[in-house]
Amino acid sequence: MKHRRLAVLGTVAVLGATAVTPAAAHPHHRDHHGGGLDLTLIGRYETGAFDEGAAEITAYDPRSERVFTVNAERGTVDVLDLSDPRRPRKVAELATPGANSVSVSGGLVAVAQEAADKTDPGTVSVFRARDGRRVDAVEVGALPDMVTFTPDGRRLVVVNEGEPDSYCADGTDPEGSVSVVSLDRSGRVTGTRTADFRAWNGREDRLRAEGVRIYGPGASAAQDFEPEYAAVSPDGRTAYVTLQENNALATVDLLRGRVTRVEALGTKDHSRPGQGLDPSDEDGGARIGRWPVEGLYEPDALASFGGGRYLVTANEGDARDWDCYGEEVRVGDLALSPRAFPDAARLQQDDALGRLTVTGTSPRDAQGRVTELHAMGGRSLSVRDTSGRLLWDSGDDLERLIAERYPDDFNTDNTENDPDSRSDAKGPEPEGVTVGTVRGTTYAFAGLERVGGVVAYDLSDPRDPELAGYVNSRDFSGDPEAGTAGDLGPEGLTFVPAHDSPNGRALLIVGHETSGTTAIYQIG
Repeated sequence: MKHRRLAVLGTVAVLGATAVTPAAAHPHHRDHHGGGLDLTLIGRYETGAFDEGAAEITAYDPRSERVFTVNAERGTVDVLDLSDPRRPRKVAELATPGANSVSVSGGLVAVAQEAADKTDPGTVSVFRARDGRRVDAVEVGALPDMVTFTPDGRRLVVVNEGEPDSYCADGTDPEGSVSVVSLDRSGRVTGTRTADFRAWNGREDRLRAEGVRIYGPGASAAQDFEPEYAAVSPDGRTAYVTLQENNALATVDLLRGRVTRVEALGTKDHSRPGQGLDPSDEDGGARIGRWPVEGLYEPDALASFGGGRYLVTANEGDARDWDCYGEEVRVGDLALSPRAFPDAARLQQDDALGRLTVTGTSPRDAQGRVTELHAMGGRSLSVRDTSGRLLWDSGDDLERLIAERYPDDFNTDNTENDPDSRSDAKGPEPEGVTVGTVRGTTYAFAGLERVGGVVAYDLSDPRDPELAGYVNSRDFSGDPEAGTAGDLGPEGLTFVPAHDSPNGRALLIVGHETSGTTAIYQIG
């Protein structure tokens, strides 16, 4: 393995491998830093499928020492034996067509499955982890995209995204919702409640004024809200749900099955010190600076920590691009307000903001000229309280980390080795996030969807987390399509505490949707 020492990043010095051999060689791929947290790649399961979603969301059952990984290519959940974390092997699969998400609790496995027509109601199926036998199934809302157990294992929270099939006149746009499914101890369904957003219909203008994005052509609030991911409070009474495209956070009362709040998440000022970005794929590499751009946080995954007082979000960003409507536009193609942007001619050059993708819903003046540039995603992690109030954001840390760690491969895409190709979009694109406690310290672990790898932050001070490490088991000298580039496109992350781990060490299990690999990292 090649190693390269990097400069100190804030208070953290990083040392890591830049290439990984195939999993059969059982490589050790490690990051060391001043904080003492090591992330070491110790095992990998490979499906051999490239860019087919063959390894997405992961879950772990400590009783059977098995990993459950959504394999969208096969329409299954792959069951991996993790008794030896260095040699994960497939031992079974669950037939779950349309599987989008999986969760495990108390020896039960729940799988969220979309219908053949994604605008029809979906299904959640419950299986026994030890033998894969299906226990029960229940109908839920359209496009169930995420499922999780409450901490006591007695309820399932199902996030039904409700995406349209198009915004054409003959298209179908179902309502987003959150299903709350009650289970008995054997996993049989005893009841279902649906928390919908119909109470917000007719209040769209007020919500827009508060900063909630409601903009699907002809869509009501209930149709426009597209729930993405849920985190459940430790007492199991409340779920916090990201409304990604809407740049908002919903609060759900799980006992009553009702949405009680919808809060806008605001924007990120990329002109402030420490909050910059690289906005161009034609500026010669990593050029992170301060620009007159507002970032829409638009988080995908989130996780609860600190006794349920805080939420950490992965601010991926997302844009709508459907038949008859697409919101993405480049800054260079917009008419900018001369009052808001007196230097518009310079800003709209390709090596400045001209190539940056923003939303066509950016604010405009009476003449239709753009007065603010709203880019999708914050390129960051954030900590918020449960009302959605921002307490901390990682600013431009992630792009600076990648620029320092991989200067020749900065903001590379996850499907090809094309440096700087994602700078005009959403940069490293943090998507999945989970939390875990190692030796008394709670960390956030987030996957960077495009350039790859997992970044860790120490959450001891929720208002000032510290970078604690970064590991990337991608090989930039390899060929992604040939399967020689290591792990690509991290999506689902599962933390396994030491007391539940097969080898007695804390583990991080990461599903990589682009490379179709499930990676096992040991946390020291």
